[in-house]
Amino acid sequence: MEIGTIGIVGAGTMGIGIAQTAATAGWNVIVIDVAESALTNGLARLESNLDRLVAKDKLDSEARDAALARVRFSTDYQQLSAADLVIEAATENVTLKHRILGQIESVARPGAIIATNTSSISVTALAASLSDASRFIGMHFFNPAPLMPLVEIIRGLQTSDATAHAISELTKRLGKTSIVVRNSPGFVVNRILVPMINEAFFVLAEGIASAEEIDTGMKLGANQPIGPLALADLVGLDVCLSVMEVFLNDFGDPKYRPAPLLREFVAAGRLGRKTGQGVYLYD
Repeated sequence: MEIGTIGIVGAGTMGIGIAQTAATAGWNVIVIDVAESALTNGLARLESNLDRLVAKDKLDSEARDAALARVRFSTDYQQLSAADLVIEAATENVTLKHRILGQIESVARPGAIIATNTSSISVTALAASLSDASRFIGMHFFNPAPLMPLVEIIRGLQTSDATAHAISELTKRLGKTSIVVRNSPGFVVNRILVPMINEAFFVLAEGIASAEEIDTGMKLGANQPIGPLALADLVGLDVCLSVMEVFLNDFGDPKYRPAPLLREFVAAGRLGRKTGQGVYLYD
């Protein structure tokens, strides 16, 4: 399967990050979102990200302009008929993802691969919304997608060998390292990482240490490059909560109970960097 054009549904942080990754690597990209305002914000984010790379001498202005020229934005799902791969990058909501995947399949050309960037939801279960589940696969990028080198490739029960091979080869060409993991809630990285973040919220709520002290302790005591609470702000507290809720529902084990403080932050709209405030305050 030769992948020449990549479609992305969702112009949020992850969708734009994946679009930037693909465009700077030479692929034509189509970004779809239902709201014009989301597309406008997505384009502004993409331009800002690329400008930052130019300012840091990690990208020249010619390459920046070329990458921008490769990305087009639309609210029309029909535009995805030109894509060889379509990646769903919407919020971690099962109902929403099923609806989007159905819309993608209705316009995608025969043989085009459909992928999900879900960070926790069963790929096998999501594939059930498609009439041809053999071309469906999980392709989990990490935030920020242009910088993080890992992609988890998750095969659903129905995923064909040809689909898995094509995505593995594409991941290499994007300059990423992949690990192939079994379909299970949270896969590998988030299965380990998000419960640790959740535990940090329990520690914070119990007043055992301040947020700064918790993060410093984990950075200097566990050799982590970023503390768990600062990482939660980067990932998005709403995403962390959604993942924990998936774990609790799918495993039925109370050890995955979301920390009440995490729920409270999300209820207050303090979702992290993307809203300007989470555990920490951002400009």
